[in-house]
Amino acid sequence: MSMGIRNALKKTISRVSKHLGPIIISSWAPYSRLAIMGDGSNWVLSQETRELRKIAGQLGIRQFSHRLSDGIRSQCFFFLGQLVLEEEEWFAKENRVGVAYFHGLPGTGYPEFDRLYRHLCLKHTKVHRVQVSHSQMRDTVLSSGISPEKVFLIPIGINLSYFHRQSRESREKARREYGIPQSAVVIGSFQKDGTGWGEGMEPKLVKGPDVFIRTLGILRGRIHELFVVLTGPARGYVKAGLRSLGLPFKHFYFKDYRETGRLFQTLDLYMVTSRQEGGPKAVLESMASGVPLVTTKVGQAMDIVIHGVNGWMVEPEDAEGLAHFGEKIMTHREDLGPILENARKTAEENSYTSQIPLWHDFMEGFVRVDAF
Repeated sequence: MSMGIRNALKKTISRVSKHLGPIIISSWAPYSRLAIMGDGSNWVLSQETRELRKIAGQLGIRQFSHRLSDGIRSQCFFFLGQLVLEEEEWFAKENRVGVAYFHGLPGTGYPEFDRLYRHLCLKHTKVHRVQVSHSQMRDTVLSSGISPEKVFLIPIGINLSYFHRQSRESREKARREYGIPQSAVVIGSFQKDGTGWGEGMEPKLVKGPDVFIRTLGILRGRIHELFVVLTGPARGYVKAGLRSLGLPFKHFYFKDYRETGRLFQTLDLYMVTSRQEGGPKAVLESMASGVPLVTTKVGQAMDIVIHGVNGWMVEPEDAEGLAHFGEKIMTHREDLGPILENARKTAEENSYTSQIPLWHDFMEGFVRVDAF
């Protein structure tokens, strides 16, 4: 099909949809359709949106495009991000609204978190469902006065088909592919930790990029041939810090999320240095990949990581503790087998497939489904 014919067909479909759309929508039974709304960022929430849409399909939920949202009444919306709490229009209609409230503890020095929590307190009677990813945020959301039966703890999951157990052969192959020295000790940091979507020279301190740099400054004097692998947007602050330490690194920003799984194959260690988190997704990603994990006590790591059993965990801000366990991992590699095996089991228990019953419970009573 030529490009001209294809464009003409798209325009025809668009015109037909514009006229038929309201007729089709008016035939829907109340609360029988669901739109799952991401943030359009091509980052973590976009991946979560794709996975949740697949789960909804497996549950028999009829979905509609977010592009139709302006004309929708008496249907269901689930927003993967609590910023919707600031938008009055979604609560002025007869639709049911659900929201993922992953992170943002009030009273911790971040005005935007305080603001969003105030909106939750004001609107909790209008919110029909809240997903939280860890127990600390569940308790925070419940303190808003919301009815407990509206709140569901469902961790940010993992698609295991993208993350495979690392072997010596897979590590060597991946390092050749990405141009990473075979002899290096490679530490990974896969996140967005700069403000905005530009270069990211202003740090997003809640993600702990300054703690990451301090930790590497300690490890630089303890581990020979240290090398850092980064992914994600807005990493300018971290890259500048690594240059100031004289540490070699490579930064990748993938359009295809599956590339992240392949990049984990290059690592000797993954490190989370955040002050607050909803996930991060990398906790389960590293566990699934057979990469040792050292993390601060944040987000769903608090519920999922058992210190010394399937990973290592320290208090936020503890750069010395992060460095200590990072060094321990590198100098006791022969002892890691049982811990990595436990970590893989943890990832399997938190896969999207394993979470389908949790999402069934979340959706029941929110959106009408013939299968319920």
